Amino acid sequence: MEFRNLGRSGLKISEIAYGNWLTHGSQVEEDAARACVQAALDEGITTFDTADVYAGTRAEEVLGRALKGRRREGLEIFTKVYWPTGPGMNDRGLSRKHIMESINGSLRRLGTDYVDLYQAHRFDYESPLEETLRAFDDLVRQGKVLYVGVSEWRADQIESALKVADEMGFDRIVSSQPQYSMLWRVIEEEIVPLCEREGIGQLVWSPIAQGVLTGKYKPGRPLPQGSRATDDKGGADMIKRYLNDDLLTRVQDLEPIAADLGLSMAQLAIAWTLQNPNVAAAIVGASRPEQVADNVKAAGVQLDGDVMKRIDDVLDPVVIRDPGKTASPRRRP
Repeated sequence: MEFRNLGRSGLKISEIAYGNWLTHGSQVEEDAARACVQAALDEGITTFDTADVYAGTRAEEVLGRALKGRRREGLEIFTKVYWPTGPGMNDRGLSRKHIMESINGSLRRLGTDYVDLYQAHRFDYESPLEETLRAFDDLVRQGKVLYVGVSEWRADQIESALKVADEMGFDRIVSSQPQYSMLWRVIEEEIVPLCEREGIGQLVWSPIAQGVLTGKYKPGRPLPQGSRATDDKGGADMIKRYLNDDLLTRVQDLEPIAADLGLSMAQLAIAWTLQNPNVAAAIVGASRPEQVADNVKAAGVQLDGDVMKRIDDVLDPVVIRDPGKTASPRRRP
């Protein structure tokens, strides 16, 4: 396993991180989830990413039990706050009330006294930015949170947060967690240049584009049974944008590139995200331990300029680049 600094902070994280968005507490039984976490640990992954909303808070509970008894100082545990975790009007968003109540719930479910990184899971148009950042800063001062970050914020929102933090003396954001893959490059035009300048690292999710970049979805063929595309618990909605024959044909054209390098398609896709120097880690999920073992082989892989160009030549017409695709709800859900 290779390690990188998270942005300009002194925190080192594994460049392959393990995430449990659509698996723990939802798609995968707990015994299988624990086996995947054990596989991640065995492969040298130390960074684990979750959120209070995943599987209706159950994902944090499963991860907490899976990591119980591990040396806490040897782990980096990340979680998030914003999406609804209860029926009340204040069980959502980035108000001080919800942030303070949510961190306590997350710590209890994860079985830890602190999280290494606490992230605003979307931008909250209904909470003053100063209120959100002060609450985050208070959690840092209390020792419940070591670093703060954001997920799926636009460049102007990140810039505003940095300005407020500097003016008020708050801890600055050290990370951004966006969707990023060969097919989804919306952060490259605005977010990456800003974050490089300001010392913010990217923790990218969906590096294999919901499984599309593994090559298992074939043009003109039925969807594989048991795949993300046939899941009725959230996965199918995310993947449907990629399920057209032109795109799937182009993905198949990546297979010779991966084969020339001795990589699986998934390894090539994950390694591609790690070529971006602003990326601190690629977050991978798994429903089986062998998927973890396969994915970690992308750590430390160097792709030369010719390989990157070959990939661009294949995919360019179907790549999504519009920075406007990064969006948060105008009203709290």
